[in-house]
Amino acid sequence: MAEQETQAGRAGHAGHTKDAGASGLPGTVDRPIKIVFLGAGSGFTPRVISDVLRIPGIRGGVFALVDIDEGRLHAMRGVVEKLKAGLPGGDAWRIEASPDRREVLAGADYLVNCIEVSGVDCVRFDHDIPASYGIDQCIGDTIGPGGLFKALRTIPSWLEILRDAEEMCPGALVLNYTNPMNMLCLAASRTSAMRVVGLCHSVQGTSELLARRAGVPLREMEWVCSGINHLAWFTTLRHRGEDLYPRLMKKARRDLDGKSDDPEDADDLVRKDMMLHFGAFITESSGHLSEYLPYYRKREDLRERYCRAGYHGESGFYANNWPEWRRGADREREEMLAGKRSVGWDRSWEYASWIIEAREKDTPHRIHGNVMNCAGGGDALIPNLPADGCVEVACLIDRNGVQPARQDQLPPQMAALCDSNMRLFDLGAQAAIEKSKELAVHALLLDPLAAAVCSPAEIKAMTLELFEAEAGFLPGYR
Repeated sequence: MAEQETQAGRAGHAGHTKDAGASGLPGTVDRPIKIVFLGAGSGFTPRVISDVLRIPGIRGGVFALVDIDEGRLHAMRGVVEKLKAGLPGGDAWRIEASPDRREVLAGADYLVNCIEVSGVDCVRFDHDIPASYGIDQCIGDTIGPGGLFKALRTIPSWLEILRDAEEMCPGALVLNYTNPMNMLCLAASRTSAMRVVGLCHSVQGTSELLARRAGVPLREMEWVCSGINHLAWFTTLRHRGEDLYPRLMKKARRDLDGKSDDPEDADDLVRKDMMLHFGAFITESSGHLSEYLPYYRKREDLRERYCRAGYHGESGFYANNWPEWRRGADREREEMLAGKRSVGWDRSWEYASWIIEAREKDTPHRIHGNVMNCAGGGDALIPNLPADGCVEVACLIDRNGVQPARQDQLPPQMAALCDSNMRLFDLGAQAAIEKSKELAVHALLLDPLAAAVCSPAEIKAMTLELFEAEAGFLPGYR
């Protein structure tokens, strides 16, 4: 498998670029399939269904939509009906929809998990209470106090879904898009027999970004990337034998010194600074990444130096915008149903449809997925990261499902940062499994943002204040 990863790295990123259009893998799908979308009101659902409809040679089957918000469920069913009607072969697909997943799980081949427990009801708590303790978050949904409490709200429902799946569709492959990715995958591995892979788009997006910054064609770029979700490292980056890092580091120094002529280059400073000091570029945006680190958000002068608008590090970016984004998504669906907005997109780089196609056609294809470091037992996929943790690595997909590739050791400074975050995820996932407030406190004691500005006593007080504020969404925690 290590040799397969080497060859895959040399092959570049074929199949996941934005201009993939209707292209696909060779062969035909020889059976109808059933795909269940959990949290079907999510923004992922229409794009993933559009992607599946564009798989060449697919025979159709069932799209089963599940959402406890019946208004969003009804709207999404209408959008999917329009998608079906607008594409060749759409009439080969049947739609089922229910607020009760047990009505549609039976016979599922794939589960796409996009649930959002509590909706937007807790976003202000997740941001404002930590802010009162001096903890500044940009995104706050995968790590930090906001990320931990999203896990504590989400994982109990997630594990109930997996228990139902074990009973009703034990052979299904579970594709998880819900954050916090690491903790959800970790909790699943500890409690469920279902096969789960966590899917993000940061590897696809960053590989394209690096090719653009280096001025080379993406399909000609050779790269190897591994680590954990939102903190995976491009340890190899070459074009026709040339190491691209000297070129990228020269540009980064210029950008950090404020000497760039391109306004776009003035952004994404946290990732550029980390590349200069740690030796490799990281997969997630500067805003997300800054929350995995103790360096950039603990003082106002550091935020002014390194953090920029939006995903580049803006304080409270998700908390301030997520409710309106959700309302905007609902308005767009109303416009689609009213014929005021077009429905249908080119095939995207989201992994779900490519996994389904590769598995159904038995045509090997590479993705980067979130899996257990000792998936299936044996040696760790990344030898110098915790064996019982969740890592993001290259995976081969074919009829046998998701087959992670063993990686080289990460350089020690990179492994140490991943390891420190994995310790938080370990305790956070277990806190949700056991519904333990004590383990939640211990998890946040290890959080890089919280530890950078708060004492242990302050972290404990903040955690208990969050539990009190969100008690209605955290039943059973002791």
